[in-house]
Amino acid sequence: MDASRFDVQRLDHLGLVAGFCNAAGLEEEVDKKLPKLSHKSNISNGKLLIAMILNGLGFVSLTLHMYPEYFSEKPTERLLGPGILPSHINDDVMGRLLDALYEEGVSSLYQGLAKRVVKHLGLECQSLNLDTTSFHLDGEYEQDIDAESIKITRGYSRDHRPDLNQVVLSLITENQAGIPLYMQACSGNANDTETFKKTVKSHLKSLKDAYNNTYLIADAALYTEENVQALSEQKQLFITRVPQKLNEAKKVIGLAEETTWTALTNGYSGAWFDSAYGNVQQRWLLIKSTQANTREKHILDRSIRKKTEAAVKDFNKLCRQKFDCEADATAALARWQEKQPFSRVADALIKRMDKRAKRGRPGASDNVTSTFQITGAIMTALDLRNEAQKTKGLFILGTNDLSEALDMQFLLDEYKSQQAVERGFRFLKSPDFLTSSLFLKKPERIEALLMIMTCSLMIYAGIEHLIRRRLAETNAFFPDMKKKPTQRPTAKWVFFCFQGVSVVLIDNKTQIVTNILDRQKVILNCHGKAYWEFYS
Repeated sequence: MDASRFDVQRLDHLGLVAGFCNAAGLEEEVDKKLPKLSHKSNISNGKLLIAMILNGLGFVSLTLHMYPEYFSEKPTERLLGPGILPSHINDDVMGRLLDALYEEGVSSLYQGLAKRVVKHLGLECQSLNLDTTSFHLDGEYEQDIDAESIKITRGYSRDHRPDLNQVVLSLITENQAGIPLYMQACSGNANDTETFKKTVKSHLKSLKDAYNNTYLIADAALYTEENVQALSEQKQLFITRVPQKLNEAKKVIGLAEETTWTALTNGYSGAWFDSAYGNVQQRWLLIKSTQANTREKHILDRSIRKKTEAAVKDFNKLCRQKFDCEADATAALARWQEKQPFSRVADALIKRMDKRAKRGRPGASDNVTSTFQITGAIMTALDLRNEAQKTKGLFILGTNDLSEALDMQFLLDEYKSQQAVERGFRFLKSPDFLTSSLFLKKPERIEALLMIMTCSLMIYAGIEHLIRRRLAETNAFFPDMKKKPTQRPTAKWVFFCFQGVSVVLIDNKTQIVTNILDRQKVILNCHGKAYWEFYS
């Protein structure tokens, strides 16, 4: 048999991704905003966007100039349409697409795509979650200081790489499937408080008009007087964590020991308090978590040990110092003590040390020089440790929802849905997905690439939600990693189970899809003909 007659192309899970993109109408949305065909190419901007999503969800980290190589073994005509060849998807056309996305406005264009996905899934967006993360970048960047694009610079790094330049990505997601509804690329030195303030003022009303959401949920960076007042003026209900550094919050936490608690699920307890922070009437829910209490006490003890070890070294250094008078030594000891949160000096003494100018038998007229040194022993103040332990496992949730029907458990569950956007950030930074270190040199293209990454997250979350819903609707089950039937598999596991599905091309005419197993048929049967077309 002549092996040259056969060509094998890897389809894997990409048919699921392409099928979802087609069903949601992503190509039509992009082509409506960017109708011009790519320069000297047979592929539209809408198809190019889907190609980038296919690469992003292909779980292969490849830089931009590697696109032709990535698609060289993929059935591009089956995935993207007749006549679409790997050579059409190269770094030139992708670069021009990124430029076009930036010129159009990545945030507004993304909102249109997200709206189509939400409509396709039939989601009711009761609550929206707001959060930010950072992506570090390698290399040098030449930037126009007058340009309107994001600034690539150093800032607070969530990747623990303060030595590198970075950009910040702000997302608002709905809390059922974790679909990002809004994305905004920000400069690397942007802080959450300012970013949230701009989002509340500029974009929240349009999102509420589009999705009719009830709550906005965010972490403590949202909770400022200005934001609380702005949200109240927009009649937007919020659920957010209250910063414990606020004096009013400290007073509430100080009442924890004398509070009557209401038991909630999973080791949580709660108690209501009234607040008028920012001149806006609110209800604060003080939460006590037994699990967090145990965990945070362990972290506290570890921190105390480290600080005590450092205090011993620092105190020994202080004891070696010589002071001209007792008052100077006493003041130095007081200043040192003020800096120690959990250490105290036991048996502290200021010793006078006399030294004569010459050796030998002391005489009555000899000159004597006196210096003063500190002595004592370091101990850990258990009363300070016990006092610090009282606040562990406690936090406050604030809301301007004053309805009597508001339930403690509901409020806590809604806040914990904030994990949806955090899961999205973990996905974007996963080694399996692109890379958390961006590689493009133009800030404008990096901003556009962040949109592509967010689109990939949107499609991933949408596919996972759809798979779980269709399995439940059809009473079908998919084997999990332990081969036990489940109706809630992760999209990543389903994608992995589609590995090895290939298209065999015979004499450049006949196509045969191989390696379709029963478990893959379960997923395809749930999704119907539109998805089977990629695998038949």
